[in-house]
Amino acid sequence: MARNLLDERKDMKKYIVLIATALALFFWTDVFAQTSSENYDVFVPIAKYIRNGDAERLSAWFAENLEVTVFSNTNDASRNQARQIVKSFFDTYKPRSFEINHTAGRPNMKYAYGTLTAGGESMSVTIFVSCSEGKSYHIQQLKFEKSN
Repeated sequence: MARNLLDERKDMKKYIVLIATALALFFWTDVFAQTSSENYDVFVPIAKYIRNGDAERLSAWFAENLEVTVFSNTNDASRNQARQIVKSFFDTYKPRSFEINHTAGRPNMKYAYGTLTAGGESMSVTIFVSCSEGKSYHIQQLKFEKSN
């Protein structure tokens, strides 16, 4: 009887280790697939922050220096300056919706074009991102233009 109980515990430990290993492999491959430069869509989180009007979180994607254009007013700005420009824009034009209409590019440089509805107006948004040393993408250029 004691021997059977000991065998059952060993079998249960093997079963738990097997399940834990399978779960770890599943989550590891899922994370790898999401962060792989070929499969990862950098514009998903960027679009979410534009849609939410979240300049603070969007600025985490900014390069150290970038070009920000708001209605033909172009600024070469530091990350902090760009965050303030975008925050002011979102304060004036509260986003209601944002959709990415087109993306293109190469593995280290990507481009997206989208439509933003904000402040009762329709606008086009252009986003250029580049990947530095294959590590992470950063917004190099961000343009908000009124649609005609």
